[in-house]
Amino acid sequence: MNKWLMMLLLSITFLMRKTVENDIIIKTSTAGGYMKFLFAPDSFKGTMSAININRLLRHATHRVFGSVEYIDVTMADGGEGTVETVTRNLRGSIMYVPTHGPYMKRREAKFGLVNQKEAILEVAEAVGLALVPQEKRDPRYTSSYGVGELIAHILDDGIRDIKIAIGGTSTNDGGIGAMQALGVRFLDKDDNEVKGIGDSLKDIVTIDTSRMNPFVQEAKFTIMCDVDNPLCGPNGATMCYGKQKGGTVEVLEELERGMENYRQVLLKTFGKDVNEIPGSGAAGGIGAAFSLFLIGEMKSGIEVVMDLMNFDQMLDSVDYVISGEGRADAQTLHGKVLYGIGRHCKERNIPVIAICGCLGDGHEALYEHGITKFYATTDKELCEKEILANANDNFMSTAVRMFEDIKNGKIS
Repeated sequence: MNKWLMMLLLSITFLMRKTVENDIIIKTSTAGGYMKFLFAPDSFKGTMSAININRLLRHATHRVFGSVEYIDVTMADGGEGTVETVTRNLRGSIMYVPTHGPYMKRREAKFGLVNQKEAILEVAEAVGLALVPQEKRDPRYTSSYGVGELIAHILDDGIRDIKIAIGGTSTNDGGIGAMQALGVRFLDKDDNEVKGIGDSLKDIVTIDTSRMNPFVQEAKFTIMCDVDNPLCGPNGATMCYGKQKGGTVEVLEELERGMENYRQVLLKTFGKDVNEIPGSGAAGGIGAAFSLFLIGEMKSGIEVVMDLMNFDQMLDSVDYVISGEGRADAQTLHGKVLYGIGRHCKERNIPVIAICGCLGDGHEALYEHGITKFYATTDKELCEKEILANANDNFMSTAVRMFEDIKNGKIS
């Protein structure tokens, strides 16, 4: 063979390897009308990353089919990991800015910058429950101030399209801390500004928005929220989520009285009852603040992620979508990755196969929402230690079995 032709072939092979190893969205197109797959898994929390899952899927397809055509992306549903997932898929940049944590200690928080025009952030980055040790959790004294600082930094950078994933916070301050960082003043009966913590909600009498960051009015805020809790009541921010944030029965009753006072002041200020806004109780009441002060639009987290990633365009000429998550059960119907992917693929009559770590009660309902078949990588009787030790091998053998079923016409 001509040595120049040999060198060209070696160069092409090297470049293809670099693409497979380093790119997040991967497409290998082979002549001959081969089957086309879309790999779009969520991570198996605490066990396997979505990137590793896609690596195993690639190896499994080549073992079973030889040559295939595929698109390779990772998914998230608006919860933990959404910023990194979306930013990586869209080849954006992760930015770090100084903020304050739940107890107002200095820390850095990150957000994703996409195309220099859009930002995506998670409130848990600044004030997440995981940032507070169990023994120090007290929803009376934690503040969402750092979330407002994060938004202010993004606005100062000239970005006006902001997606915010809410949930997983250590706070129960109704979002007043975040709004204070954006210039809103919450005043007591003596016109003194209260602290931006849950314990202050009972003292708020009036709200002054005259000093709010002017860039807020220029921006579009999309709130990624998959719960419909109201601000107050038995299913509200305090009573539904306050216990996990460290609240005792007595503390929660006290905070609920404060939250009800806050609700009435918001009604007087904006003429709207936030209890009628689904999701206003999310993230310790941050949902209420974002809805009224930022005029944020509440949307399903997975729908926002899929829209950002142009997911529907990826489905063009795809034969099968392979997705999955650590555990599929009844909760998956509440805006998780499998639910979102299933719904979109059902509209296009594209089969969706889900490889999950395990299958829980209620996962069968997903058959009505576009999931064609489930595979579990582990027996639910196995202990956690065994699952972690054999995660890669278990997934690989399951993926090979699944692709063999496809090859043999057992799934359609």
